[in-house]
Amino acid sequence: MFNIKINDIKTQVSNELTILEACKTMKIDIPNFCHDERLVPHAYCGICVVEIEGKDELVPACATKVEDGMNIFTNSRKVRSQRAKVLENIMCEHALECTTCIRTGNCKLQDYSNEYSYGIDKNRVQEESSKKKLLPIDDSNPLFIYDPNKCIKCKKCFRVCEELQSTHGIECELRGYKIERRDQLIEEIGKPECVSCGNCVSVCPVGALTPKKGEFYNVKKVRTTCPYCGVGCQFDLKIKNDQIVGVEPANGDSNKGLLCVKGKFGYKFVNHPERLTAPLIKKDGKFEEATWEEAYDFIADKFNSIKEKHGHEAFAGLTSARCTNEENFLFQKMVRAVMKNNNIDHCARL
Repeated sequence: MFNIKINDIKTQVSNELTILEACKTMKIDIPNFCHDERLVPHAYCGICVVEIEGKDELVPACATKVEDGMNIFTNSRKVRSQRAKVLENIMCEHALECTTCIRTGNCKLQDYSNEYSYGIDKNRVQEESSKKKLLPIDDSNPLFIYDPNKCIKCKKCFRVCEELQSTHGIECELRGYKIERRDQLIEEIGKPECVSCGNCVSVCPVGALTPKKGEFYNVKKVRTTCPYCGVGCQFDLKIKNDQIVGVEPANGDSNKGLLCVKGKFGYKFVNHPERLTAPLIKKDGKFEEATWEEAYDFIADKFNSIKEKHGHEAFAGLTSARCTNEENFLFQKMVRAVMKNNNIDHCARL
C-alpha cells in the first residue's frame, strides 16, 4: 500500500493502481475518452491529465502508476487549462451536430463540454468546425454506421477489436490532431475479418460509431441474460415506450462487457409481428393456432402411435444452446425416461 494525497486529502491505496483508479476509490471524477479498464492504457485522448507536486509536466492519470508520497491535483488551474485545450481541439475537428446526433444526451464530449467550465473559446470552435470539409459517412455495414467527422481518435474501437475481440477488423495509424486527417485514423473499418460484433460501437464515447437502428437517450435499462446460446452473456436491454430499442453489454462474469453480433443486434425478434405467440397444428395442409392443451394432446397421441408402430428406437431428441442447463437436463431426461433410448444430441456438441 502507498500513502498518497489527492487534492491535499490523505489516503492509502494499492501500489498497483493508476492515478485514475486511485481517484475512483475516492469518488473523484476525472474526464476521459480512451480509458477502459479492460484495455492496456495508452493515454491517447490527453484529457485525463493531472498535476503532481514537484513535477513540471502534467501526466495522464490513466497511464501513470501511483508512487508513495505523491500529492496529486486533479483540478488545478494548470490542469483545467490543458483540458480546455484538448476539448477545444477535439471540438474544432468535430462535426457539431449535437441536436441531430443519435448520441445526444449520452455523449462524453457533449457532457464534458457542458459540465466543465474550462473556458473553451466557443467562437474559435464554431469557426474552425465550419471550415472543415465533411468526409463521407460509411454505412456499408448492415448493422452500424461509421461517421469519421465525429471521430475523436480515442482508438477505443481499434483497441477493443485488437485486444479483446481479437478480430483485427479495424486498421489504425498515427495519432494527434495536427499530423493526421480524420480519414487517416481508421483507414478501413469493417474489413473482411470483421464479424459485426458491434463491440467497437459499444465502446465509442461519441457518435462516430452508432447502430443503424437504436436509441441512446431517455431509455430505461433492464439487466438480463442473452438468450442466443449457453454462454450466459449479460446485457442491458434499452427500453423506450415499452419497446426494446437497443442492447448494451454488461460486465458479466462470462462476457466482461463483450457481445457477439447476435447478442448486440439480434433483439428485434422480440417485437416482430411474425413472432409466434401460440402453438400451431397443421390441419388440412395449413397451420392453425391451437391451445397448449390441444398441442400437448396432439404430441402425446403422435408419440404413442409412433411407439406402437416403430418402437422406442424411432425417437430422437436434439436440444439447443439457447436453452438453460436446467432445461437441457430435463430434455435429455425426457428422452431417456419417456422415449426410453439414448438418442440425444446437442447443437453445440461439435
